[in-house]
Amino acid sequence: MNFVEELKWRGMIHDVMPGTEEQLQKEMTSAYVGIDPTADSLHIGHLVSVMMLKHFQRAGHRPIALVGGATGMIGDPSLKSAERNLLDEATLRHNQECIKNQLSKFLDFESKADNAAVLVNNYDWMKNYSFLEFIRDIGKHITVNYMMAKDSVKKRLSSESAEGMSFTEFSYQLLQAYDYLHLYQTHHCKLQMGGSDQWGNITTGTDLIRKKTGANDAFGLVCPLITKADGGKFGKTESGNVWLDKRYTSPYKFYQFWLNVSDVDAEKYIKIFTALDKEEIDELIKEQAEAPHLRTLQKRLAKEVTVMVHSQEDYDAAVEASDILFGNSTSESLKKVDEATLSDIFAGVPRFEISKAELSQGIKALDLFTEKASVFPSKGEMRKLVQSGGVSVNKEKLSVFDAIIDHSFLLGNKYILVQKGKKNYFLLIAK
Repeated sequence: MNFVEELKWRGMIHDVMPGTEEQLQKEMTSAYVGIDPTADSLHIGHLVSVMMLKHFQRAGHRPIALVGGATGMIGDPSLKSAERNLLDEATLRHNQECIKNQLSKFLDFESKADNAAVLVNNYDWMKNYSFLEFIRDIGKHITVNYMMAKDSVKKRLSSESAEGMSFTEFSYQLLQAYDYLHLYQTHHCKLQMGGSDQWGNITTGTDLIRKKTGANDAFGLVCPLITKADGGKFGKTESGNVWLDKRYTSPYKFYQFWLNVSDVDAEKYIKIFTALDKEEIDELIKEQAEAPHLRTLQKRLAKEVTVMVHSQEDYDAAVEASDILFGNSTSESLKKVDEATLSDIFAGVPRFEISKAELSQGIKALDLFTEKASVFPSKGEMRKLVQSGGVSVNKEKLSVFDAIIDHSFLLGNKYILVQKGKKNYFLLIAK
């Protein structure tokens, strides 16, 4: 597999240094991507670079994931309008372990193959490097003029909202350049990859390697920053980032994110975020064009990414959970859903609090859904709808309006789901 050609048809190359393809065809090559460890989970904004590493390993090369323990203490000024919080070492180590566990779903770290993935942390080689040694050994090779000319620095300095740039942030470029030099010397790493906003930092690294070693065999490749067709920021929802860790974004919400992308974005994302081959993707695009209402691309995209990040079981559960709102699910499937997913499914549904103590004694449905919770504006309206078969409790038809509802109806010992007509849901929360 030709790595550069693979990325080209997937739309994953924004810029690549001359000679990169020749280097990759010449020998098995090591390449690295830097990952900021400011949280103990990656989010889908990281997925593009992670997929680059995945394709790189599939092409027979050796991927290196660099967790920026040292650079994470500073913060990259690229595309940022303000300086970030600095993290302590214990937090960074915790974050690193969590990130490696997530990366293991994409990369093979464990095999004995020559191209097994490697995880490194730049804190390990920076922590004992004194400031005087660093500015003597590294700083003298890169001029301030050169650093000031980089887009990431120019944009930050010209930003009206910024209070300027601290020396700490300004030095980030040098630290990233030294990372590349260190990996070049210790891991024979000859390629650095990242998003297009990293181009300036990457070229500083290749220049430093040339000046320090005299060699011209260090290269850079960057992918485009992913956008949405409507101009919105990719990976951001109303509730914030879409995380890979189910503690922060449930598999159901994760699945729904991909399922709800536009047709234009689905065609782009299925190339970037899955390992499906070109023939299969072309066939899916053709099916989508012939019957867009079936949302073939979105369904396959959501399946591939959810299984890859979580598991087949999590994907199956997410599909079943989706059917609760949009399909003909049963009370049995509803009872299997965990509390966090239930809360996610009904995030936009009207909610009412009811007394768990009162519920333990049993309450007539007619009283519960009109007086205790305003599901119906009047008892008369509720009676009519129950008689016509239009009311369900926990996905089961309510046959008599004065049925007794007690704590045995609670889902997850907390919720009761009331359905009025086909599409109107209400969630009762017992406290």
